[in-house]
Amino acid sequence: MTQVGLQLYTVREEMEKDFRGTLEKVASLGYKGVEFHTFFGRSADEVKSLLDELGLTALGTHTAYTQLLEHLDAEIAYNKQIGNTTLIVPYLLEEDRKWDEVFANLKDLGERTRQQGAVLAYHNHDFEMTEQVDGKPVFDAMYEAVSAEDLQVEMDTCWVHYGGYDPVEYIQRYTGRLPIIHLKDMTRDADGKAITAELGVGEVNLTAIADAAIEAGVEWIVVEQDYCAGGKPLESIATSMEWVKKYAAEGAKLNV
Repeated sequence: MTQVGLQLYTVREEMEKDFRGTLEKVASLGYKGVEFHTFFGRSADEVKSLLDELGLTALGTHTAYTQLLEHLDAEIAYNKQIGNTTLIVPYLLEEDRKWDEVFANLKDLGERTRQQGAVLAYHNHDFEMTEQVDGKPVFDAMYEAVSAEDLQVEMDTCWVHYGGYDPVEYIQRYTGRLPIIHLKDMTRDADGKAITAELGVGEVNLTAIADAAIEAGVEWIVVEQDYCAGGKPLESIATSMEWVKKYAAEGAKLNV
């Protein structure tokens, strides 16, 4: 059954101030798993002990592309120690977007990760939808260039939507290669730029996306809000969980 997690980048300031207390709050709200973006200097043993105590699963870690290139073995070892086997490329700086080189590096990183009993995935933003390689979105070109065994999909459905494509169609397209999606809502400013929002208050068709994800066998639906306009991320993730619980109460096969 599909489970619900939180990308801890959403509560990054709270995590930095109170690592334990923030994770306690996340668990108390009903999130089953967490996706890290940093460990704030904690040892793997400390993180693993706290996750076990709170009943949280480390479902993945966002690890900088350059960090993976330079320190892959150490990153895999740390993550396996906390119980996580999914390492995710979270964002590519503009100067790193030399796509032929990126695809070759992802193939190498994915193969080396697989050989150590872990999985490499890639997390998209909107530019992978709007930039093209050989007449197709970078998103599609990437997953054609690197095999499924070496690179899995972590689809940020909001950025697919903002990039001008249908997230439901993309979920269906990558079924079987899609262990994790990010579920995110958004509004727009006066210039049409995306403003990330709590689930249920924006323009994204969350129900259709979640339905498609569950149908596709997605293991984790991960809530993320890049920026919380109200300045209270803990309240934001509580609001988003209210939407999740209402959705689940309507019969969705979701473990909450």
